[in-house]
Amino acid sequence: MSGDGAPEITVDGSGLRVAVVAASWHATVMDGLVAGARRGLADAGVEDVELVRVPGAFELTVACARLAPAYDAVVALGVVIRGGTPHFDYVAGEASRGLADASAEYDIPIGFGLLTTDTMDQAESRAGGEHGNKGWDAAVAALEMADLFERLDGSDEG
Repeated sequence: MSGDGAPEITVDGSGLRVAVVAASWHATVMDGLVAGARRGLADAGVEDVELVRVPGAFELTVACARLAPAYDAVVALGVVIRGGTPHFDYVAGEASRGLADASAEYDIPIGFGLLTTDTMDQAESRAGGEHGNKGWDAAVAALEMADLFERLDGSDEG
């Protein structure tokens, strides 16, 4: 199971501003990912959360880049399911690269919650099913990185 070996992460996110950017395709999967992200943020004490919807996974990048300067962390959620054309490869690869680039360019953690699966069943099992909730994972990872950035920035003051 893909969740095996996952670290126990406890972060105090109180006082942080977080944007959740979620694609609109595959509404059932996306609703599960958004619910998981909201739960992870709430569990960490984050109260200031803005949900922004975008048309699809490809648009996650530009929305995250636009929102990054105004937030302590951003969580990107989407799903791309393999089909019979190269569309999957282009969208999954470019969205992944774009999110990494936006995180580096704006020096802000972007939690990576982009599912890239072969089937709808695989996507559903990762949006609250037997393989956990990758929305929760992405939100908690973004908070963990925001905490790390704060600690690293604080070490410069010494």
